Amino acid sequence: MKLFEDKFGRKFPYLRLSVTDVCNFRCEYCLPNGYQKSSSCFLSTSEIINLLNAFSELGTEKVRLTGGEPTVRKDLTIISKAISTNTNIKTIALTSNGYNLYQKAEEFFDSGINALNVSVDSLNPEKFKKITGQDKLEHILKGIEQARKAGFKKVKINTVLLKDINDNELPEILNWIKNEDLSIRFIELMRTGDNVEYFKKHHLSSEIIKSELESLGFIPSLRKQDAGPAQEFEHAEYKGKIGIIAPYSKDFCKTCNRLRVTSKGDLRLCLFGGEGYSLRPLLQNENQIEELKNKILELLHFKHETHYLQQGYTGLTQNLASLGG
Repeated sequence: MKLFEDKFGRKFPYLRLSVTDVCNFRCEYCLPNGYQKSSSCFLSTSEIINLLNAFSELGTEKVRLTGGEPTVRKDLTIISKAISTNTNIKTIALTSNGYNLYQKAEEFFDSGINALNVSVDSLNPEKFKKITGQDKLEHILKGIEQARKAGFKKVKINTVLLKDINDNELPEILNWIKNEDLSIRFIELMRTGDNVEYFKKHHLSSEIIKSELESLGFIPSLRKQDAGPAQEFEHAEYKGKIGIIAPYSKDFCKTCNRLRVTSKGDLRLCLFGGEGYSLRPLLQNENQIEELKNKILELLHFKHETHYLQQGYTGLTQNLASLGG
């Protein structure tokens, strides 16, 4: 199927779908004061299926279920099972903080989820607790092992790179992936509407990690069409890989291959876009699919060439939990 594209020639096989903006962690860089309850009426399973059928007919093959923390939704596996049986989406990925992964990894896998990202911002228990507000590192690491036993072959670890906090942990991470087929991805801290002072204090360019990897003999991996924004690096002597997500790097947006939909049905053309376009009125009936597809194609013309993060622009994104990062 020919993929739909924007006016800059970028194609979009990948959709990031937030299923909730609720999160039960208190990460310093995102929700240091915890989740602030708002009026919540999140997309239903039927609305999600109508949405994904439209996107898949336009050529999207991968959806990432995100949040907030998506696993706080008690019907998450009902949603993922419905996606796997009622749409043509090939990859159903889940991004989670891993708080209930140990108990539910098998349930997640059996429901059709076939790719997994888990946030681990430090391998030091005290640092982990400081960053996330939760003393759960050991439990989450056990959950990752449980996920691999349950059948997840694609397990990626997300680590937000924080100056003077976790920027010295590469040796421990390399030791972890020496004999483990994991992909650890360093994500540069991004400025949002709520974290300006924290960003100024703790932002660090990921170039420092890239330079260290290259000095150790790591080389760039080939990038797949539906891959996320990470540039992965591999080494013949390591089972795992290291990825780098560098949103402030030159030409980062040239390889953009993903769109976003919020938990309430707004299409966001960019994580840091200044506009949200409600698709929800067109998600109420499966007979609306042609109108929905046309609306998505129409809105795609408004996607900008870049996110303007370098100029300090954060758009509608007050914190990453609101749209899943």
